[in-house]
Amino acid sequence: MSMKYDFTTILNREGTGAIAVSKIPFDNAEIKEGFSKIPMWVADMNYATAPSVIEAIQNRLAHPVFGYFDIKDDYSESIIEWQKTRNGVTDIPKEAIDYENGVLGGVSSVLQAFTAPGEAILLHSPAYIGFIGTITNMGRKIVYSPLKKDEQGVWRMDYEDMDAKLKANKIHVAVFCSPHNPCGRVWEKWEIEKAMEVYKANDCVVISDEIWSDLILPGNHHTPTQSVSEDARNRTIAFYAPSKTFNLAGLVGSYHIVYNQYLRDRLISKAEKTEYNSMNVLSMHALIGAYRPEGYEWVDELCQVIDGNMEFACNYIREHFEGVRVSRPQGTYMLFVDFEGWCQKTGRSMDQLIKAGWDVGVAWQDGRPFHGEYSIRINLALPLTKVQEAFGRLNKYVINA
Repeated sequence: MSMKYDFTTILNREGTGAIAVSKIPFDNAEIKEGFSKIPMWVADMNYATAPSVIEAIQNRLAHPVFGYFDIKDDYSESIIEWQKTRNGVTDIPKEAIDYENGVLGGVSSVLQAFTAPGEAILLHSPAYIGFIGTITNMGRKIVYSPLKKDEQGVWRMDYEDMDAKLKANKIHVAVFCSPHNPCGRVWEKWEIEKAMEVYKANDCVVISDEIWSDLILPGNHHTPTQSVSEDARNRTIAFYAPSKTFNLAGLVGSYHIVYNQYLRDRLISKAEKTEYNSMNVLSMHALIGAYRPEGYEWVDELCQVIDGNMEFACNYIREHFEGVRVSRPQGTYMLFVDFEGWCQKTGRSMDQLIKAGWDVGVAWQDGRPFHGEYSIRINLALPLTKVQEAFGRLNKYVINA
């Protein structure tokens, strides 16, 4: 299928400061001579961002003054239109939207507003390491409710476990990741409804991280957490961003949607008092550029490309990697791969496995900090030719060496 936008060019990111290529996040790992690095660990993409983003930033750069500024009406209007078109949400008032200096910054503000040090927070596991670090660093206690795979290998929430742990630990703030990172689940509406009933029964403020909500693979549909009921609308603080969708993490620019005025006032009060929560002018224009009609087209093509990469990778694992299991993601561009059977069969440790991949330039990510005991997280947002090269190296030099 022909594409309007370029997802095949292999970009040289060396010398740009990109940690995807400059950092090795695993002790004692180094790439052997003769192998190039294929960045597949940190969650940014090896594609150029949408041309509409570049154009919007360049237009602003044409004016040489970058002083204090007001947020343009185009900012909130672009978000409202994006949410309406992509997610079917038609009733977002402008006052429900405000800037966040990253999703984790928003999570930090919520924790300060609604919990005290030492209090417990409910989090599904496997879990995004950013949540683990933020919650722990703020002196809060994490209580994990493990996701479980059903007979078809699909990750599911355990509602009874959630309810029991909320009650036992007197928890009143929960983090809900939708779509889920690192598992790639796009929750169905009924699943979110059941989760929100559990949170309601335990009087929880819900932090809904929906930063991956634009990266939904064909055949799946994102349901905003706040849309499933009036109660969910009023107990949920939702975070979104164009940064994951359009590869803009270096510009930093998330936003919240909070309908309930009490929740909103408490959140904004904490954010303002820390003085960290100020928008970058280029971040504002990047969002406006991303949420133009060209951005809609670009994301649609991106999701097709990622779906093709997922299809290749999952099929390759099933056909060539004995003892390795993977549940095909429904969203995101991350694979969370289980190597327990392979480790048991070969007698090799996870440390040995991860290092062996890095030895041959496959820069993948240890899944144990995400609470996947035998897991590795693999980023597939790069040209298909590089994905194929990486899996070929793993087959030849690591898994079947």
